[in-house]
Amino acid sequence: MEKSRPIVGSQKALSNIFENQKLFFDERKKMSKKKGNYIFLYMLETPIWITNFKNYESSVGRNGLELAKIHERVAQEMNISVGVAVSNVDLYRIAKEVSIPVLAQHVDPIDYGKCTGHILPQAVKKAGAIGTLLNHSERRLDLEVLEYCVSCAQKATLKRIICAESPEEVEQFVGLYPDFIAYEPPELIGSSKASVASAKPDSIRKSVKLAGDIPLLVGAGINTSEDVKISLELGAKGFLVASAITKAADPEKKLRELLSAFPTR
Repeated sequence: MEKSRPIVGSQKALSNIFENQKLFFDERKKMSKKKGNYIFLYMLETPIWITNFKNYESSVGRNGLELAKIHERVAQEMNISVGVAVSNVDLYRIAKEVSIPVLAQHVDPIDYGKCTGHILPQAVKKAGAIGTLLNHSERRLDLEVLEYCVSCAQKATLKRIICAESPEEVEQFVGLYPDFIAYEPPELIGSSKASVASAKPDSIRKSVKLAGDIPLLVGAGINTSEDVKISLELGAKGFLVASAITKAADPEKKLRELLSAFPTR
């Protein structure tokens, strides 16, 4: 029986894709209005807050939709750029119901065709996603596979947020020309006692410098408005956070608290 394989493409084709991404990297976001509120169609405006819903009971199904609506309400009332990375099962429903950017948590390096059970980037796009996370610490990819994922997501016109575990990986991933790099030291992910801002501020500063023109998001243990304030002062352009919101007794209150450290528009 023929096996389904991820598409790989030639090195020249990959180079062309990355070069095109570099040329258009500074494209300005385009916006339209929906029911009197802005919806970010093509570019995620910085500074930005992105909550990764993961697969907690509090953030899937009906709970996930309600949590997304909380993010939408807070974003509109506080005039802050906010997005959500949701389960692919919930993606279509949530993207249809809210006007803030909705992202996938992962896509696979495939094109239209076979590949039963894989996540097709074009299907994610058609479901309403503006972009996708790639290489999250809970879904790590070999570099070669990551390169193919980036090219497939690019082909589907998805914004790409590549997760990095160290400043060294930040530097390595710059050459893939993602739209964002999210720096998350794995040992601090989910921590309620220490954050990347309190425990490793120098690594944020270093990662910002290494990322160059690519906006750097930070995550891992971000739990307080002080964490947010410090990270922004160190040059971070936004946040990729999960448990601080998804495990909160009052997610809306917690989100408002964290976003209070964002600059006013």
